[in-house]
Amino acid sequence: MDDPSGTPATGTGRRGTRRPVLVVSALVTAVVLIAGAVWGTTRSGGSPAPAGTATGPAVPPDARAVEAVLAGRARAVRDGDRTAFLATVITAPPAFREAQRTLFDNLARLPLRSWREDLDSSVPVAGGRDGSTLKVTLRYRLRGYDRGEVTRTRYLTVARRGGGWRIVGDGTAHGLRDDADIWDGGPLTVVRGEHSLVIGSSPALREIADRLDAAVPAVTEVVGRRWARRAVALVPADDGRAAALVPGNGAVDDPLNGLANDPADDLANIAALATSGPSGEDRIVIAPGTFSRLNPLGREVVLTHELTHVATGGARDTRTPLWLIEGLADYVGYRDRAVPVRSAARELRAEVAAGRLPEALPGRDDFESGSDRLPQAYAEAWLACRMIAERYGEAALLRLYRAAGERSQDAALRSVLDLDTAELTAMWRDHLRKELG
Repeated sequence: MDDPSGTPATGTGRRGTRRPVLVVSALVTAVVLIAGAVWGTTRSGGSPAPAGTATGPAVPPDARAVEAVLAGRARAVRDGDRTAFLATVITAPPAFREAQRTLFDNLARLPLRSWREDLDSSVPVAGGRDGSTLKVTLRYRLRGYDRGEVTRTRYLTVARRGGGWRIVGDGTAHGLRDDADIWDGGPLTVVRGEHSLVIGSSPALREIADRLDAAVPAVTEVVGRRWARRAVALVPADDGRAAALVPGNGAVDDPLNGLANDPADDLANIAALATSGPSGEDRIVIAPGTFSRLNPLGREVVLTHELTHVATGGARDTRTPLWLIEGLADYVGYRDRAVPVRSAARELRAEVAAGRLPEALPGRDDFESGSDRLPQAYAEAWLACRMIAERYGEAALLRLYRAAGERSQDAALRSVLDLDTAELTAMWRDHLRKELG
């Protein structure tokens, strides 16, 4: 691989529908192991409590009293009342109280339209002498960015203290882990761009906001104005925390980096990726260690690529062929940048020069994390979309992308390009031979 100070790596982002992908950089070395389990979080719903962790029977708390405590916390967040918020955890152990102080301070920095915790049930999911652990659904919206309420599963342990119910901890003593969010990883800084909101703990926040702002018109020029033309980027303190922010069912892999579909299992080597939650909230998650190793051109390509996924809904797309989703994002990422094709697709070039042309457009299996041809798959997808744009125009490429999300690949190709898959494949193989042979 080339040095990160050279040209950017190839690859593409993927969507929040968990299409398994692990992109290996073709031009930029992005090698940072991201252990998804290091942040003490799990996917939605948390982990079941290990047998034998409870030290006594779970005592059902007074549901109305607990709901009143939760309502008071939501009111304190809305009003910016730190004292009232911390009063709900005043009898908790010092470490938990300190974490709650950091939580409140982080929330105060965010442009929250709403924030509240709803009790799922008054029946504890675990309990012991220290109290009863309840499952809670956290709901919030970022003003100007989230179309619906973002939801996170949380666990709070409550107990009677001083004549009333108080929050005394979370579910960690019983093996229960909250869904992660950006405010869980230490003090936050929030940077606002013209089209972006960048939240995190990295010194690169302003640079990322500026690059995203610059990428918005570039993406819009290709995909049109039928998207929000704004983005939220999350940049936690380290790559492990970045992995924890990837929903277990909603990642999109990224161009110059390796991505995977499950941070707890096989996520490694990423710089950025696009995710989407069930309420339609889009996020670009950036691994600061890997991202810092990219040169300026590589950073531009990565962020433009991921922003294309946000603009097209790639993180929620379960129907469009993966080669189109990833190929379009790479096409937009590289469109206005002088990156030689033979350099960007060098692994594929080596195969073509040796007389080994791919027989078919890359399918889902080619983007699996265990594939040994990931750089080639991404290059194949990119060059297929690039060829279509050159021969039929960008508008036709976009029409094909949208049509393929509504009907079969063959039907979409026939309606837009008057080709079937076999004819497009033959044209594409000849294109690869001329470009890379």
